Amino acid sequence: MAVVLYLIHIVVAVFLIMVILLQQGKGSDLGAAFGGASQTLFGGASGRQSFLVKVTVALGVIFMLLSLGLSWRASHLQSRAIRAPGAPVAPGPQAPAGPSQQSQGPQIPSAE
Repeated sequence: MAVVLYLIHIVVAVFLIMVILLQQGKGSDLGAAFGGASQTLFGGASGRQSFLVKVTVALGVIFMLLSLGLSWRASHLQSRAIRAPGAPVAPGPQAPAGPSQQSQGPQIPSAE
């Protein structure tokens, strides 16, 4: 299930990038005056632009909802793994029971 959601998320992201790159920029009117072919291909300044804006908004909403859902799922699975009932608890570091030689200081060799 998670793999399918990740694949959908990636496909939506790629389509969102493509739709954004297809849109006409705000300062591109001067470029169209010098014979830009994008106006004839995509229907001019107002015809196709409103459709691309609607598609961009829809893909953006889907992308955000998928992002929030996947992040919630990841944090939910992580918190469930931490608080799993009946799961064995990993032992932590334990202090030595008695005094050791290292706690008494360095040993100085005798010259005997």
